[in-house]
Amino acid sequence: MKKYDRQRIILSLIEDQVVETQEELTELLLQHGVRATQATISRDIKELRITKVQTDEGVYKYTVIDAMRDTLNERLRKIFKSAVLSFEINENRIYVNTISYAATVTAQAINIKKIEGIAAILSGHDTIFIDVKKDYDVNKVLNELKDMIV
Repeated sequence: MKKYDRQRIILSLIEDQVVETQEELTELLLQHGVRATQATISRDIKELRITKVQTDEGVYKYTVIDAMRDTLNERLRKIFKSAVLSFEINENRIYVNTISYAATVTAQAINIKKIEGIAAILSGHDTIFIDVKKDYDVNKVLNELKDMIV
């Protein structure tokens, strides 16, 4: 397997789940058909600018150091906080009302949050339509959205 493909898989793994150790990363790579030595994984971690951060639960996990992305995400969170006016639930849908022309950027903030249970997001100029997956608790999704304002 080429280095680029292996590194792409590593980035995907650490983005999608909590990976705490190189041994755990090695095992996950094996599950994806990738054999790599500890030295190779260590070099990949350095080249990809991966570091460990402490989660809210107190465990350390690998994450990518990306200052530009973090800056953008922080700006989107600030826009979300200042742009959202109200939420409304209708069956398995949530409608988010925003200030004029802020819905698209606000929807992007929701998208980067990767809230479990969201099937689709559609935005206009002052309204966001969120379709919640069938049989998923719409109130749980709403609470996650409300937590973004706090």
